[in-house]
Amino acid sequence: MNIIIVGAGEIGRHLAVSLSKEAHSIVVIESAAQVATELEQQIDARVLTGSGASASLLVEAGVAECDLFLALTSDSTVNLMCASMAKKLDAAKVIARVHPGLQREEWLFDYRGHFGIDHIFSSERLSAIELSKFIRNPDSLIVEEIARGRIELQQIRVGERSDAVGKRLVDLKAPERTRVASITRGGEHFVPSAEDALAAGDVVTIFGDPNKLRKLALRLQKGAGKEDALRVVIFGGGEYGYCLAQMLESFHCKVRIFEKDPVRAQELTGLLANTTVINTDGTVLSELEEEQVGDADFFVATGGTDEDNVMTCLQANNLGTKSCLTLIHRADYAQAISASGRHFGVLAAVSPREATRRELERFLTSDKFHTVKKLGAGEVLETQVASASLAAEHMVSEIEWPEGCVLVARMRGLHAIVPGPEDVLRPGDTIYAMVAPKVRKKFLKLVR
Repeated sequence: MNIIIVGAGEIGRHLAVSLSKEAHSIVVIESAAQVATELEQQIDARVLTGSGASASLLVEAGVAECDLFLALTSDSTVNLMCASMAKKLDAAKVIARVHPGLQREEWLFDYRGHFGIDHIFSSERLSAIELSKFIRNPDSLIVEEIARGRIELQQIRVGERSDAVGKRLVDLKAPERTRVASITRGGEHFVPSAEDALAAGDVVTIFGDPNKLRKLALRLQKGAGKEDALRVVIFGGGEYGYCLAQMLESFHCKVRIFEKDPVRAQELTGLLANTTVINTDGTVLSELEEEQVGDADFFVATGGTDEDNVMTCLQANNLGTKSCLTLIHRADYAQAISASGRHFGVLAAVSPREATRRELERFLTSDKFHTVKKLGAGEVLETQVASASLAAEHMVSEIEWPEGCVLVARMRGLHAIVPGPEDVLRPGDTIYAMVAPKVRKKFLKLVR
């Protein structure tokens, strides 16, 4: 693919280095001359010095032949502007990195539609999502988000005590707009029909609104029991910590944030409704002891430096915290800590650079669909309903879906749901489906 990257900072450089090792033609635009020179010596790619919002520089970079345009500077305004310009200059697909505050306002204003951008994301929010998976779903085997985070995918094991054992899916009475989309049993993977029954030990993949999905997951894993609130301590009240706290507030968690800056602590108090904000230095052992960090179920370090994050996790573990998670900016360090961190109390380390790379990886195709996730029974496909397709303007129940295909999400504008039988698919809707390999072509023929 022909790929243009604007911005060679922490995120942009990591993407440029990673993609240049693959069979892609890369052009990087960087405004800082020294950074551009250093990068040009490091990777096999063309590096241009200047502003990504310069029309002449975009043309020089070959924007009209660009398959994927990535605006990855730390300035949302620059990213939105140059991505919008790239789209007007005939770039096939444009993506912009934005501040998480802007992404939180998507329900108020359609930035993507206004600027003609295919996708926007924030590395802070992606990292917070990765961290939250370990907390919100500690017993799940896999947790992913689709449809801009509005629909969640979980892979769990059906427990022996679950009241779902032996029940057909049609009789399961699962929460509204949730879906069981695949089952693995005895090494065999399949996309189930409504007549298939669940068995103890099944590994199932479920989809739905995160709040409703948690109830289904608990029922399938343990039966209908009462869940104790998880006690979570977050070190650092920057954007990473704030995004994480905001995600956890709607779940069954008691959250505390330790923030050293009194001004920021006061600001967080006004922003977060169900989180306790404590103005203290979380790097000081005596402060952690005074706040009884050892009683927490999770300690999550989201501070500004990798060293402080690792050390506070070690201190929390020594005080008795059950599980520690940490943010690590260097991708290689994060990988090493995730691999061996359990020996010193760190359950996992998340790198914003790697979280971003995984998010953008699915756009590295010229196909009219994306493979969001590959699973044993098949893959989760994302595509748009074409105006001339067989599915357009029909209710879900009216469409003859092939056996081995389950529709798991429909996104229209900013709103996403797990579609029911009476929901109508409109041209331009983005849909997500769990599709077995043998019926992929049949599925795509219905919607493309």
